[in-house]
Amino acid sequence: MGYKIPNGGTFQHAATYAAALAFATITNAAEAVATVVGGTLAAGDIVLLTSGWSKLDSKVVRVKAATATAITLESIDTTDTQAFPVGGGAGTMRKVLTWVQIPQISDVAFSGGDQNYLDVVFLEDDQGKQIPTDKSAASMVLTLADDPIQDFNKVLMKADAGKQVEAARLNLPGNDTLLYGAYTSFSKQPAVSRNNLLTRTVNLALQAEPTRYLTAVV
Repeated sequence: MGYKIPNGGTFQHAATYAAALAFATITNAAEAVATVVGGTLAAGDIVLLTSGWSKLDSKVVRVKAATATAITLESIDTTDTQAFPVGGGAGTMRKVLTWVQIPQISDVAFSGGDQNYLDVVFLEDDQGKQIPTDKSAASMVLTLADDPIQDFNKVLMKADAGKQVEAARLNLPGNDTLLYGAYTSFSKQPAVSRNNLLTRTVNLALQAEPTRYLTAVV
């Protein structure tokens, strides 16, 4: 058994990226290997992916090993050829060069991601059945103290205006990190309530399942 509290955790948003590195093929393996040309990535780098595989598209992952021609994606299992059809995963990866911390967060709220079901009942049945289908869209909302002079404001405003999938990460105590690919929206107007802090919200519309690593992410 184990448990922890989030106190002392931090949240970061990608600020700058390297140019996209294309991969024409990617393997079906317990840890997928992407074939590239002229790669300059290194083990430990964090990359934001695009891919013909829907379950890999918009995912943020860590590089486990890298050469000029092959990039191993840590803990990315693509052995299921139904979810990851052979030859269909080509795409790009962008290394996150720098991160900016979003400070003074008072609340992190998750919503969505729930399993949806199809209700099925036949003439001869006394009771209906539920068949799992897809999962609902998921999002995360950060509530933070309004502090418009800090550098993170420019990064979030640019991400909001760009309407491109961005990388973000939640660093929990004990080298526990969750990585997200999401569309970022940043409130322009602070919430105003007498005798309360001015607050703003960051809404992250998650585009892929989070990737979690239990060893330090740098």
